[in-house]
Amino acid sequence: MRRRKSIGAKLPAAGALMAVAALWLLASEGELVPSFLLPSPIAVCRALVRDAPALLENAGVTLLEAALGLSAGILAALALATLMHRVRWLYRALYPLLVVTQTIPTVALAPLLVLWMGFGMAPKVTLVALTTFFPIAVSLLEGYASTDRAAADLLRAMGASRGQIFWHLEFPSALSHFFSGLRVSASYAVVGAVISEWLGGFRGLGVYMTRVKKAYAFDKMFAVILVIVAVSLLLMALVSALRRRACPWEAYEKIERND
Repeated sequence: MRRRKSIGAKLPAAGALMAVAALWLLASEGELVPSFLLPSPIAVCRALVRDAPALLENAGVTLLEAALGLSAGILAALALATLMHRVRWLYRALYPLLVVTQTIPTVALAPLLVLWMGFGMAPKVTLVALTTFFPIAVSLLEGYASTDRAAADLLRAMGASRGQIFWHLEFPSALSHFFSGLRVSASYAVVGAVISEWLGGFRGLGVYMTRVKKAYAFDKMFAVILVIVAVSLLLMALVSALRRRACPWEAYEKIERND
């Protein structure tokens, strides 16, 4: 029964996706839009198959950059958010600065990082880390703040130390918020890697996209976009799988709500 409900919940999204693909096919095949501006889905699929080896090779580079940068962003966010939670004056001092940093466009940082670090992997990983850091840090801070204070007072009355309260109550309470921020950051990671590759690099989906754009091969451009979407969805699916393992109680709460 629950499986039927799950399939039924996904049908509207699948139908909308099929409708978009059908409209795209009609617009391109019916020449409502010139083919050099909007290649048909068939042409894009052919380019995807024809250039699969090059796309997979470059996707591997972009995925590695995204994974390394996301890992660095997670570690930095965990360390700083936890420190800000434990030291209140540090929270009051740094939180406004974190918000201000998000007003700096990514495309403005990327050329500076390339200038400072060269055309290798370092500026790509750094940009991804900077891009993914903020959503995770803010989500963690919100998670820490949402801890049940009555439960914390009970543990304190039972003689638990501040560290024990953190590890056994505050951190588990923040896990759901952490994974919500991580899911957002996972999609940002691939985008950040591609943007940094646009502005300097030797391999990666961003470099490949720049090359096919200069050749006006728009079918290959759309093929690259599909690969970027696939890589982003892969990372988001991995985050969802990790969340199910780390937060098993959410599954029981969902079952209770459905029942």
